[in-house]
Amino acid sequence: MTVLGIDPGITGGIAFVNASGVRAFDIPVVGKDVDVNALAVLIAEACPSFAIIERAGSMPGQGVASTFKYGVAYGALRAVVAVLRVPYRLVTPGSWKAHFKLDRDKEKSRALAIQLWPGANCFSRKMDHGRAEAALIARYGVETGLVT
Repeated sequence: MTVLGIDPGITGGIAFVNASGVRAFDIPVVGKDVDVNALAVLIAEACPSFAIIERAGSMPGQGVASTFKYGVAYGALRAVVAVLRVPYRLVTPGSWKAHFKLDRDKEKSRALAIQLWPGANCFSRKMDHGRAEAALIARYGVETGLVT
């Protein structure tokens, strides 16, 4: 079974986790928007059985334009998963981060992903935190029984 994890946003990531390991990618973008066509192809080719998506919300101190852009990206990600008929659950950032004893420090998430999947080369760059968090979100779904 392959589980899709999604860390939403333009700088987020998607990851496919299964018994063989992990494959993780940046959210595909065109211009400054989610490239829904490329995203749909990527997800369809992986044939995930289930998806775990981090629930998006506004962040204190974030401007109106940034919040709107983030919301549009979040909606596009959920829509692609739904159109491809991949069953999914939403999880709060607090729930999956508490499970792994993580905080807001994205570098800690990346370090944990490197530790959990030492052979994967998809978390090597400092900017790969979105990929790492997507992989951890998918793993959270498996470890907590959210994946059916």
